[in-house]
Amino acid sequence: MLGGFALALQAPGASQPETGTGGVDFLQLLAHSTLLAKSVLLILLLFSAVSWAIILYKIWQYRGAARHTDTFLQVFRKSSKFSEVQAVCPTVKNSPLVGIFQSGYAELNSQLRQPHLPPDAPKPPAGSPRPTLKSLDAVDRALLRATTVEVTKLERRVPFLATTASITPFIGLFGTVWGIMASFQNIGVQGSTSLNVVAPGIADALIATAAGLFAAIPAVYFYNHFTNRVKEFAAAMDDFSLEFLNISERNFT
Repeated sequence: MLGGFALALQAPGASQPETGTGGVDFLQLLAHSTLLAKSVLLILLLFSAVSWAIILYKIWQYRGAARHTDTFLQVFRKSSKFSEVQAVCPTVKNSPLVGIFQSGYAELNSQLRQPHLPPDAPKPPAGSPRPTLKSLDAVDRALLRATTVEVTKLERRVPFLATTASITPFIGLFGTVWGIMASFQNIGVQGSTSLNVVAPGIADALIATAAGLFAAIPAVYFYNHFTNRVKEFAAAMDDFSLEFLNISERNFT
């Protein structure tokens, strides 16, 4: 079938390609494309531009989060008091573990806070028992809520990549189908099936498919990549929550 198509291209009267040219002149095809084809390409260009903006932003965000997470964990595991970790949190605020720690730390403070005493009340004796946690489950729930919030932050705008990956091929296919329909209509009007009549319309139509794939392929790849990155961060947050609970149970129960 392909051999017959090649022979047809070489048949007498068929349009011969210009010598010395290579590749596809997309600018020329765009200049001679229909208004509908240009509209489809503009939509695909917008999807692609927004997708690449999200991709670059997420790469920057996840790298910063990973770098600050490593620093935060080093400080957390070397510190003997939660107050020391709290003092470092503003410098590593890009880490999702910071939000989880601050939520758990706030819950601990609310449970361990001594009741307000009047100014003339006697001070508690030196050997009085230290305050203890009223509910470790409440601390666990605070950590879970914070984990949900941090995962939502990490996933923000990523679903747009999935939308781009799923919808842009169909937009490109729509442009292609419409262009092929116009080509067949042109054949009927001119009453000729030569390449001079058919080729420009089909080339114009196939640009839409190529543009749809150009927008969809990077979106698919980075959507899967970012989804795995979010899972890794979520696993790190779960491990940190368990570590925080273990320390709280050992020291405050």
